[in-house]
Amino acid sequence: MFSRKSEMVTPDRALPGRVSDPFQRSDVHRVLKTPVVTDEVPAGHEVAVFGLGCFWGAEEIYWQVPGVWSTSVGYAGGFTAHPSYEEVCSGRTGHTEAVRIVFDPAVVSYADLVKTFFEVHDPTQGMRQGNDVGTQYRSAIYFTTPEQEQTARDLTKIYGDEIGRRRLGDITTEIRAAADVPYFYAEEQHQQYLAKNPHGYRCHANTGVKFPATH
Repeated sequence: MFSRKSEMVTPDRALPGRVSDPFQRSDVHRVLKTPVVTDEVPAGHEVAVFGLGCFWGAEEIYWQVPGVWSTSVGYAGGFTAHPSYEEVCSGRTGHTEAVRIVFDPAVVSYADLVKTFFEVHDPTQGMRQGNDVGTQYRSAIYFTTPEQEQTARDLTKIYGDEIGRRRLGDITTEIRAAADVPYFYAEEQHQQYLAKNPHGYRCHANTGVKFPATH
C-alpha cells in the first residue's frame, strides 16, 4: 500500500494497469435510462468531466440537472490504464474519482455545470474532501473543447476571487485537457451507486459560498 496517499505518485511508481477493460457493466443508466458507457454522444451534445471528491454523491447531483443526458463515474487524471477502485484508493494510480456528464448545451450550459461544481464541493482542500483524504479526492476539471477550457478558467478565477475575498483559501482545482488524461469507467457497483443505495455515503464538503452573479 502506498504510504503517502496525499502525494501524487510519479509515472515510474504507478501501477502498470491493464491492456483492456476487464469490468462488466449495465448498458442502461439506472435513473436516466440512457447509455452509461458510450463514446457515441448524441448530435448537439457535449461531454464534461469533473473530479469533486467521492464520485457517488457527485454523480447523483448531476443526474438531477435538467439537460444532462447521461452520467457515469470513473477514474481520470492518472497514469494506470483501466484501474480498479482498490488500486485508485491505494494512491498508486494517480487518478481522481470523476464524473463524466453528457449534456445538451441548449438546455444547460457548460458554465452552469461548472458553477454547480464549485458550489457543491470545496475546491480549496487539495488532496482531500472533508474526511476523505487522498489524491483520488482532488478537485479537477477536464475540459473537452477549447470553449470549455476558457469557461473553466474564467469561472475558476471569478470563484477564486470571491472565496479569496472571504479569506477561505486558494483554489487548488486541476484544469487539464480531457484528451491528455483518459477517463476509465469505474466498476458496475459504483455506477449510479446512490440510486442503488439511497441511504449510502455522500460527501458534500463545500465552502458554503454561492457562485457570484455574472453578467
